[in-house]
Amino acid sequence: MNEESNKPEWQVIGKLVTSIQDEQRRSRRWGIFFKSLGFIFLFSILAIVLSDDDVKTLSLSQDHVAVVNVFGPIMAGGEASSERLLPALVEAFAAPNAKAVVLNINSPGGSPVQAGILFDELQLLKQAHPEKTLYAVIGDVGASGAYYIAAAADYIYADKASTVGSIGVIGSGFGFDQLIAKLGVERRTYAAGGNKDFLDPFLPEKAQQKEMFQGLLDQIHQQFISQVELGRGDRLIRHEDLYSGAVWNGARALELGLIDGLGSLHTVARDQAGGANMIWYSPEKTPLEAVMDELGAQTKTAITWGLNPTLVIQ
Repeated sequence: MNEESNKPEWQVIGKLVTSIQDEQRRSRRWGIFFKSLGFIFLFSILAIVLSDDDVKTLSLSQDHVAVVNVFGPIMAGGEASSERLLPALVEAFAAPNAKAVVLNINSPGGSPVQAGILFDELQLLKQAHPEKTLYAVIGDVGASGAYYIAAAADYIYADKASTVGSIGVIGSGFGFDQLIAKLGVERRTYAAGGNKDFLDPFLPEKAQQKEMFQGLLDQIHQQFISQVELGRGDRLIRHEDLYSGAVWNGARALELGLIDGLGSLHTVARDQAGGANMIWYSPEKTPLEAVMDELGAQTKTAITWGLNPTLVIQ
C-alpha cells in the first residue's frame, strides 16, 4: 500500500533529476560554444594584427612617402606636442625607403614653445637628411602655431578653401576686481617681488604690468615672424596685414606667398613627392585622447587651457 502510494513521488523525483541533468548538459554545450566563439574571436584579432604588421613591414621595404599628422591644438602633452611628434619625425626622416616626408596639418595652432621646438628640430632633420624633401599639406586649417611649423617645410600646399596664416600672438584673461568689490569681497594678496601678482584677475590692472606683458607678446611675435621669414624667404609678398594675425583662404595665401601651391595630401604625395604609396608614421593615440577627440578639439582646448593658462600664437 505504501509502496504504491509513493510510486508517483519517485516518478516526479526521477523526472526532476533527469530535467536537471538535461539542463546541465545544455549549459555545458552553450558554455563550450561561447568559449569556442571567444577563442575564435581572439585568434582572428591576433591574425589581423599580425597581418597588419606584416603588411606594414612589407610596405616599409618599398619606396614610399612618409606622412606625419599634425592634428589638433599644439600643446605640451597633447597629440600635436613636440614630445609626441618628434620621434615620429625622426623615424620618418631616417627610414631608408621614405623618399619624402609630408606634414599632414589640420590644426588651429597653440603653444609658441611647442611650435618653436618642432620648427627648430625640423630644420636640423632637413640638414641631416638633405636628400629628402619636406612638404607641409594644410587641410581645413593651418593657422598660428600650425603655420609656424609648416614654415619649416621646403614646400607648403593647401586647399583653395583652407584657412591659412594667423601670424600673431595673443594672451588673454579676465578682470574680476570690480565684481568682487560689488559683492563686498576683499582680495588679500601677499607677495615678495613687485610683479609676483602679475596678471592676477582679482586685482586692478597695473599700467606697468600691462606694458610689460605687451612687450613680452611683441617679442614672441617677432620670433614667430623671424622663423616664417627664415622658412619662406623671398617667396613672401609684403602686405600690411601679413603679420597682423589675419587669416586667408588657400587661394589668397598662394598670392601672398604663404604657400607654394594648391593641393591635397594625395595630390602632393602623388604629383610632388613622387609616389602614391603613403605610410603614416604618426604616433598612436592614447585611449584618453581618443575620447577627448570625440568631444571635439575646441572642448579639449578650452578644458586644457582653462586649467593651465598659457600664451597662444594666433
